[in-house]
Amino acid sequence: MGKRKERSPEEQERRAKIRELLELSGVSSMTDIQELFKETIAEFMEEGLESELSEELGYSKYDYKHKETENSRNGHSSKKLRTSYGEVDVSIPRDRKGEFEPQLLKKTLTSISQDIEEKILSMYAKGMSTGDIETHIRDIYGLAVSDTTVSRITDKVLSVAREWQQRPLESVYAVVFLDAIHYHVRSEGQLLKKAVYIAIGRS
Repeated sequence: MGKRKERSPEEQERRAKIRELLELSGVSSMTDIQELFKETIAEFMEEGLESELSEELGYSKYDYKHKETENSRNGHSSKKLRTSYGEVDVSIPRDRKGEFEPQLLKKTLTSISQDIEEKILSMYAKGMSTGDIETHIRDIYGLAVSDTTVSRITDKVLSVAREWQQRPLESVYAVVFLDAIHYHVRSEGQLLKKAVYIAIGRS
């Protein structure tokens, strides 16, 4: 039998962060993983849309002292979005004048590509740096939004990711299940195949 390949410190750190996310979310089955993925995709979509509207109106939510427009937020509408893991409900912010045209989730869009799904999930699972997350967000949006909008979304994603990255692990897990999602990423001008590893631990 061959010797087991030793994991690099980066791989060990990445796997530890994924375990933290799953433990925090109470994941114990593949069905739970799919639900977690759907929630993660919906969370990113909603935070991105809120940031887009903030950019268009010129002020953040509740930051009325910087409001310089007659337009304002006007609640939310719900939209079902198809993903590889099933349908998710996304809450879409509205403006009072009806002028808001979302770029991330256009009004006619009812599903998202697997490539975008993988980018969203990898941002949460891999513990990316601010620069890496910002690059992923630019890839998702293309050139459709401003630097300010990208920064707003990056800040929101980082704040959510840090909540589970800082959670301590259990000292012992009796059973561990492993799986991986494969995706393509650009690195130094080359297209490389990477994997996001999923580990479910039962203590």
